[in-house]
Amino acid sequence: MRVPLQRKVLNENDRIAAGLRERFRAHGTLCINLISSPGSGKTALLERTLAGFDSSRRVAVLTGDIQTDNDARRLARFGFPVRQITTGGACHLDARMVECALQGWAPDSLEILFLENVGNLVCPTSYDLGEEARAVLLSVTEGEDKPLKYPATFHHADLMVLNKVDLLPYVPFQADLACENARRVQPDIEILKVSCTTGEGLDQWCAWLTRHL
Repeated sequence: MRVPLQRKVLNENDRIAAGLRERFRAHGTLCINLISSPGSGKTALLERTLAGFDSSRRVAVLTGDIQTDNDARRLARFGFPVRQITTGGACHLDARMVECALQGWAPDSLEILFLENVGNLVCPTSYDLGEEARAVLLSVTEGEDKPLKYPATFHHADLMVLNKVDLLPYVPFQADLACENARRVQPDIEILKVSCTTGEGLDQWCAWLTRHL
């Protein structure tokens, strides 16, 4: 009985996501779904990204967490629209949550919409949010084998952001092996190496965003 129920839930999610995607494309909104395990640096990357944007940019963020609005408060100080989605226990965002959180925002008012998913490398993979692109963050404080342990997440990603590279001299992390593992799962995945502390790689990240607009 569990399988038909899951299919019904995912079919409904896909229906809503398709409507969101059509809406985003019709109005030229680049929607990016950011996925990672907890502590990989999604919020820090968004902080550095928003800090580098001109205040006239039409950018917004929906950030998901099981509890608290800590991330939304961190991001709101840059002056762009930010809304917190508190899932109350769900380990992922779904399309219905995104649709509800967007109420009141004019669809043609956004150039870029960032979706900061709940910290998890399993559940978010199954839920289409209507995004144009999916980016997965992997930090050097994790393991090089994460792409092999969570292949579905990396297989469906357009971009892998290898974050916290400023720590490479201090941790036993083999960056080349991590990139190799990611490409074993997704041969066409793009890879950026970034440090939100030093700013390394942030120009390439912004260039990637510009290319996808």
